[in-house]
Amino acid sequence: MSEEVFTLPDLGEGLTEATLLQWLVTVGDVVAVDTPVAEVETAKASVEVPSPFEGRITQLHGDEGATVQVGRPLITVDVPSTVGEADSADADRYVEEERAGSGNVLIGYGTGNGPGRRRRTAKKREPAPQPSAPADAAGAPASTAAPPAPRRPVQSPIVRKLARERGVELTTVAGTGPGGLITRRDVEAAGQSAEPSVRPAAPHAEPVDADTDDRTGLPIHTRVPLTGLRKAVADTLSRSRSEIPEATTWVDVDATALLELRRTLDHPEPAPGILAMVARFVVAGLTRFPELNSRVDTERQEITHFDGINLGLAAQTDRGLMVPAVRNAHRLGMRGLDAEIRRLTTSAREGSVQPDELTTGSFTLNNYGVLGVDGSAAIINHPEVAILGMGRIIRRPWVVDDEVVPRNIVQLSLVFDHRVCDGGTAGGFLRFVADAIESPVSALAEL
Repeated sequence: MSEEVFTLPDLGEGLTEATLLQWLVTVGDVVAVDTPVAEVETAKASVEVPSPFEGRITQLHGDEGATVQVGRPLITVDVPSTVGEADSADADRYVEEERAGSGNVLIGYGTGNGPGRRRRTAKKREPAPQPSAPADAAGAPASTAAPPAPRRPVQSPIVRKLARERGVELTTVAGTGPGGLITRRDVEAAGQSAEPSVRPAAPHAEPVDADTDDRTGLPIHTRVPLTGLRKAVADTLSRSRSEIPEATTWVDVDATALLELRRTLDHPEPAPGILAMVARFVVAGLTRFPELNSRVDTERQEITHFDGINLGLAAQTDRGLMVPAVRNAHRLGMRGLDAEIRRLTTSAREGSVQPDELTTGSFTLNNYGVLGVDGSAAIINHPEVAILGMGRIIRRPWVVDDEVVPRNIVQLSLVFDHRVCDGGTAGGFLRFVADAIESPVSALAEL
């Protein structure tokens, strides 16, 4: 037997640390190559880290909630001597494959060619010979220990999160999935049959300790560490406010014709969503006003205009605000945009969005109307130079041909970096999108 230490691998994207959300194994567990051992949260995503070694866990380095630096020990594995050398070589190749094949992202969370996670298939090995029984103090062979119980399959982050929300202990649930895997349906069924008495009690309103705030004198109820995604969001928005001289302009738009158009498109296939329809007009507007699809390079003292558009979409999730981007949005029609928007927003909320999908946007569209609000002065997603916000669509009195009639009105607000353009360009872009929403058939005829 030989001990191998697995260190937290290169996270890529300039990331140097991760928060250890939870251990998926305990000391004494027997793991195979690719077995997830921990769930960590980076500034980009929450991911599972698989072991590159086969053997028995002898040590877990770090407590849940702690911050682990890249290159620091994560687990120690006691590897059978007959396969230890092969495992060590496999581990080296494993890390290199992940770095080369997925753009230096977290091991086990490659971008690959598809939207799902990529996991390397473990090499098939012959069963390792069992070590001889150890001798007792008198020199006689000790009785052979019973083989360890089969290890319960590691459940997905979605299933574990659902179990926490429902107050279900996974060790008490019989999985109906392949190999005993616990599914969402298993957790939901267990949650319905669980007695209320075993559910966690609601948080008490009393302060967690005797600390008080120096300024207000009020008791401190909870301390929430600013780590992971929340820290990344805070850093990005703070940098945006401190570096970008922003300006905001807005307009109320009659979206009645757009809703009518969507109803006509609902056959034979489902119609694209309103957000996808607006996104198509936004993309068209950016091709006419490329100043808003650019970057400010302060070191080189220049503005870089892009040949193409990666449209970011602000999505509110349980972990915080994420902005996944539709790559090459300028090459997609309404239905193509609709499919990508639905895929990306679902992935963001489930925690399975790819890291590179969160860092490649060139312009952001924010549909804050889903939150039930009419308008907002958003903060630009640094290092982008503009963000377009869309409020809820509501029935309001509107003047049409000198008559007051009920119409479906939506407010658009554009926040832009005044370094890249002036009000004329910003207003021209905003007016283009507004006109397209008010007369969508004419706009589509010219796209």
